[in-house]
Amino acid sequence: MKPLVIGLAGGTGSGKTSVANKILDRLDRTHIVVLQHDSYYKDLEKHGGLTPDKINFDHPDSLETDLLIQHIGQLCEGKMIYQPIYNFATHRRMVETQQIVPKDIIIIDGILIFVEKRLRELMDIKIFVDTDADERLIRRIRRDILERGRSVETVMNQYLSTVKPMHLEFVEPSKHWADIIIPRGADNLVAIDMVVTKIKSLIAAKAAVAEKS
Repeated sequence: MKPLVIGLAGGTGSGKTSVANKILDRLDRTHIVVLQHDSYYKDLEKHGGLTPDKINFDHPDSLETDLLIQHIGQLCEGKMIYQPIYNFATHRRMVETQQIVPKDIIIIDGILIFVEKRLRELMDIKIFVDTDADERLIRRIRRDILERGRSVETVMNQYLSTVKPMHLEFVEPSKHWADIIIPRGADNLVAIDMVVTKIKSLIAAKAAVAEKS
Protein backbone atom coordinates (compact mmCIF):
# COMPACT_ATOMS: atom_id res chain seq x y z
CA MET A 1 0.00 0.00 0.00
CA LYS A 2 1.35 3.41 -0.97
CA PRO A 3 2.01 5.52 2.15
CA LEU A 4 -0.26 8.41 3.08
CA VAL A 5 1.77 11.62 2.72
CA ILE A 6 0.82 14.56 4.94
CA GLY A 7 2.31 18.05 4.61
CA LEU A 8 2.43 20.17 7.78
CA ALA A 9 3.36 23.81 7.12
CA GLY A 10 3.17 27.14 8.93
CA GLY A 11 5.36 30.07 9.88
CA THR A 12 8.43 29.76 12.06
CA GLY A 13 7.39 29.10 15.65
CA SER A 14 3.80 28.35 14.66
CA GLY A 15 3.77 25.09 16.61
CA LYS A 16 4.01 22.60 13.72
CA THR A 17 6.04 20.13 15.76
CA SER A 18 3.56 20.32 18.64
CA VAL A 19 0.68 19.69 16.23
CA ALA A 20 2.58 16.76 14.72
CA ASN A 21 3.07 15.28 18.20
CA LYS A 22 -0.63 15.68 19.00
CA ILE A 23 -1.45 13.80 15.80
CA LEU A 24 1.13 11.12 16.59
CA ASP A 25 -0.35 10.68 20.09
CA ARG A 26 -3.68 9.78 18.53
CA LEU A 27 -2.26 7.32 16.00
CA ASP A 28 0.14 4.37 16.05
CA ARG A 29 3.60 5.98 16.03
CA THR A 30 5.21 2.76 14.84
CA HIS A 31 3.53 3.26 11.46
CA ILE A 32 4.56 6.92 11.02
CA VAL A 33 7.74 8.68 9.95
CA VAL A 34 8.27 12.44 10.23
CA LEU A 35 10.57 14.17 7.75
CA GLN A 36 11.78 17.64 8.75
CA HIS A 37 12.41 19.98 5.81
CA ASP A 38 15.01 21.68 8.04
CA SER A 39 17.15 18.55 7.80
CA TYR A 40 17.67 19.36 4.13
CA TYR A 41 19.35 22.75 4.59
CA LYS A 42 22.31 23.05 2.26
CA ASP A 43 25.76 22.80 3.81
CA LEU A 44 27.54 26.11 4.39
CA GLU A 45 29.98 25.25 1.60
CA LYS A 46 27.13 25.29 -0.93
CA HIS A 47 26.58 29.04 -0.42
CA GLY A 48 29.52 30.26 -2.49
CA GLY A 49 31.74 31.38 0.35
CA LEU A 50 29.09 33.49 2.11
CA THR A 51 29.27 33.71 5.88
CA PRO A 52 26.15 32.63 7.84
CA ASP A 53 25.14 36.23 8.59
CA LYS A 54 24.92 36.90 4.83
CA ILE A 55 22.81 33.84 3.98
CA ASN A 56 19.03 33.98 3.70
CA PHE A 57 18.08 30.74 5.44
CA ASP A 58 14.37 31.53 5.04
CA HIS A 59 14.47 31.49 1.22
CA PRO A 60 13.51 28.26 -0.61
CA ASP A 61 16.92 28.21 -2.32
CA SER A 62 18.64 27.55 1.04
CA LEU A 63 17.12 24.04 1.14
CA GLU A 64 17.84 20.98 -0.97
CA THR A 65 14.18 20.27 -1.69
CA ASP A 66 15.05 18.08 -4.69
CA LEU A 67 16.66 15.59 -2.31
CA LEU A 68 13.60 15.63 -0.04
CA ILE A 69 11.36 14.94 -3.04
CA GLN A 70 13.65 12.08 -4.07
CA HIS A 71 13.57 10.61 -0.56
CA ILE A 72 9.78 10.76 -0.34
CA GLY A 73 9.57 8.97 -3.68
CA GLN A 74 11.91 6.26 -2.43
CA LEU A 75 9.90 5.77 0.76
CA CYS A 76 6.71 5.51 -1.30
CA GLU A 77 8.43 2.78 -3.32
CA GLY A 78 9.22 0.89 -0.14
CA LYS A 79 12.91 1.80 -0.11
CA MET A 80 14.98 2.88 2.89
CA ILE A 81 16.58 6.37 2.86
CA TYR A 82 19.47 8.11 4.60
CA GLN A 83 18.27 11.55 5.69
CA PRO A 84 20.82 14.34 6.24
CA ILE A 85 21.46 15.64 9.75
CA TYR A 86 21.98 19.41 9.86
CA ASN A 87 23.92 21.20 12.59
CA PHE A 88 22.29 24.59 13.18
CA ALA A 89 25.19 25.85 15.27
CA THR A 90 27.80 25.34 12.52
CA HIS A 91 25.40 25.52 9.52
CA ARG A 92 26.88 22.30 8.21
CA ARG A 93 25.59 18.82 7.52
CA MET A 94 26.91 16.12 9.78
CA VAL A 95 28.93 13.25 8.37
CA GLU A 96 26.39 10.91 9.94
CA THR A 97 22.94 10.41 8.41
CA GLN A 98 19.66 9.12 9.82
CA GLN A 99 18.43 5.82 8.46
CA ILE A 100 14.67 5.90 7.82
CA VAL A 101 12.59 2.92 6.78
CA PRO A 102 9.27 3.10 4.90
CA LYS A 103 6.11 3.50 6.99
CA ASP A 104 2.36 3.70 6.29
CA ILE A 105 2.23 7.46 6.98
CA ILE A 106 4.81 10.09 6.07
CA ILE A 107 4.51 13.53 7.71
CA ILE A 108 6.55 16.33 6.10
CA ASP A 109 7.17 19.28 8.45
CA GLY A 110 8.49 22.66 7.27
CA ILE A 111 7.72 26.33 6.73
CA LEU A 112 8.28 26.21 2.95
CA ILE A 113 6.95 22.79 1.95
CA PHE A 114 3.94 24.20 0.06
CA VAL A 115 6.08 26.53 -2.07
CA GLU A 116 7.46 23.86 -4.42
CA LYS A 117 4.75 22.43 -6.70
CA ARG A 118 6.46 19.05 -7.15
CA LEU A 119 6.57 18.60 -3.37
CA ARG A 120 2.94 19.65 -2.92
CA GLU A 121 1.82 17.13 -5.51
CA LEU A 122 3.22 14.28 -3.42
CA MET A 123 0.92 15.15 -0.50
CA ASP A 124 -2.47 13.56 0.15
CA ILE A 125 -3.31 16.13 2.86
CA LYS A 126 -1.87 19.63 3.25
CA ILE A 127 -2.21 21.22 6.70
CA PHE A 128 -1.26 24.81 7.61
CA VAL A 129 -0.77 25.78 11.26
CA ASP A 130 -1.82 29.43 11.62
CA THR A 131 -0.49 31.19 14.73
CA ASP A 132 -0.30 34.84 15.81
CA ALA A 133 2.90 36.59 14.61
CA ASP A 134 3.90 37.84 18.09
CA GLU A 135 3.60 34.37 19.56
CA ARG A 136 5.64 32.92 16.72
CA LEU A 137 8.39 35.49 17.29
CA ILE A 138 8.60 34.71 21.01
CA ARG A 139 8.89 31.00 20.27
CA ARG A 140 11.57 31.67 17.63
CA ILE A 141 13.66 33.71 20.07
CA ARG A 142 13.36 31.04 22.78
CA ARG A 143 14.26 28.20 20.40
CA ASP A 144 17.24 29.88 18.74
CA ILE A 145 18.76 30.95 22.07
CA LEU A 146 18.19 27.73 24.00
CA GLU A 147 18.61 25.15 21.22
CA ARG A 148 20.87 26.82 18.67
CA GLY A 149 23.19 28.91 20.85
CA ARG A 150 22.37 32.31 19.35
CA SER A 151 22.08 35.72 20.97
CA VAL A 152 18.94 37.82 21.19
CA GLU A 153 20.53 40.43 18.91
CA THR A 154 21.37 37.97 16.13
CA VAL A 155 17.91 36.38 16.35
CA MET A 156 16.17 39.75 16.07
CA ASN A 157 18.42 40.91 13.23
CA GLN A 158 17.69 37.74 11.29
CA TYR A 159 13.97 38.03 11.99
CA LEU A 160 13.77 41.58 10.64
CA SER A 161 16.09 41.07 7.67
CA THR A 162 14.94 37.69 6.34
CA VAL A 163 12.44 35.76 8.50
CA LYS A 164 9.60 38.26 8.38
CA PRO A 165 10.09 39.31 4.71
CA MET A 166 10.30 35.68 3.57
CA HIS A 167 7.24 34.77 5.62
CA LEU A 168 5.27 37.47 3.82
CA GLU A 169 6.69 36.52 0.40
CA PHE A 170 6.56 32.73 0.58
CA VAL A 171 5.04 31.20 3.71
CA GLU A 172 1.84 33.20 4.12
CA PRO A 173 0.86 32.97 0.42
CA SER A 174 1.47 29.20 0.50
CA LYS A 175 -1.48 28.90 2.90
CA HIS A 176 -3.58 29.08 -0.27
CA TRP A 177 -2.62 25.47 -1.04
CA ALA A 178 -3.68 24.07 2.35
CA ASP A 179 -6.56 21.63 2.57
CA ILE A 180 -6.89 22.26 6.30
CA ILE A 181 -5.92 25.36 8.33
CA ILE A 182 -5.46 24.94 12.08
CA PRO A 183 -5.68 28.24 14.02
CA ARG A 184 -3.94 28.40 17.43
CA GLY A 185 -1.77 25.36 16.72
CA ALA A 186 -1.67 22.51 19.23
CA ASP A 187 -4.25 24.21 21.46
CA ASN A 188 -6.91 23.56 18.82
CA LEU A 189 -7.79 20.02 19.85
CA VAL A 190 -11.04 19.99 17.88
CA ALA A 191 -9.20 20.63 14.61
CA ILE A 192 -6.51 18.06 15.47
CA ASP A 193 -9.16 15.42 16.22
CA MET A 194 -10.80 16.17 12.85
CA VAL A 195 -7.44 15.76 11.10
CA VAL A 196 -6.84 12.42 12.84
CA THR A 197 -10.31 11.20 11.82
CA LYS A 198 -9.57 12.17 8.20
CA ILE A 199 -6.19 10.40 8.30
CA LYS A 200 -7.79 7.22 9.62
CA SER A 201 -10.47 7.28 6.91
CA LEU A 202 -7.88 7.77 4.15
CA ILE A 203 -5.73 4.94 5.50
CA ALA A 204 -8.78 2.67 5.59
CA ALA A 205 -9.66 3.65 2.01
CA LYS A 206 -6.10 2.96 0.80
CA ALA A 207 -6.11 -0.42 2.56
CA ALA A 208 -9.42 -1.35 0.92
CA VAL A 209 -8.07 -0.45 -2.53
CA ALA A 210 -4.88 -2.40 -1.86
CA GLU A 211 -6.87 -5.50 -0.88
CA LYS A 212 -8.95 -5.37 -4.07
CA SER A 213 -5.87 -5.07 -6.24
